[in-house]
Amino acid sequence: MAKIKMSKKAASIDMTAMCDVAFLLLTFFILTATAKQPEPLPVQTPASTVQTKLPETGLVTLTVGKNNSGVSVFFGMKDRDIRGAALELMGASRGVKFTEKEIAQFSLIEEFGVPVSGLKQLISMSSTDRNKNGVQPGIPADSLNNELKDWIMYARKANIDLGKDKELDFAIKGDAKQQYPQIKKIMDMLQDQKINNFSLVTGLRAKPKLD
Repeated sequence: MAKIKMSKKAASIDMTAMCDVAFLLLTFFILTATAKQPEPLPVQTPASTVQTKLPETGLVTLTVGKNNSGVSVFFGMKDRDIRGAALELMGASRGVKFTEKEIAQFSLIEEFGVPVSGLKQLISMSSTDRNKNGVQPGIPADSLNNELKDWIMYARKANIDLGKDKELDFAIKGDAKQQYPQIKKIMDMLQDQKINNFSLVTGLRAKPKLD
């Protein structure tokens, strides 16, 4: 008996719905993505295989590195409301009055490195000018004028005043070539305020291959 041959037809798939879904997902990711903020004090962190992630909120980062002024320390806060509240407390302690507009502008600055006396000028700058090399000399952290210690204290107080559920987390971000005594100084400053748990920021290093 002769076999009946089935006619072959090219199959076609309507991709219109798939393209719509792809564009919707792309639009969603673009609108919800957060642009990486430029770092006013770039540092090359030491390599490590530890992959523990730092919290996205409730984090204070102390960055230690070198710029035109020598060794500098920059202070960063993740939460905008804590930044604004800490600025008010710090200004009141130093006799500097900040306007509501200045507080709102400061809350957009994630990391900074100037004395309190220079904050008004820093706030008035554009983001591009603010992050130029040499513009921010660092926060005073010596025995005669230790503003860094006060920022740590007032950030914690602001966190409490705002009724946050947990205490702030602290992280030290130091350059890989930074000498240990400078990092130790920051550690001692945290421990003086009973902050004994803090993170050291490192870059990811590939694990060695086993033969």
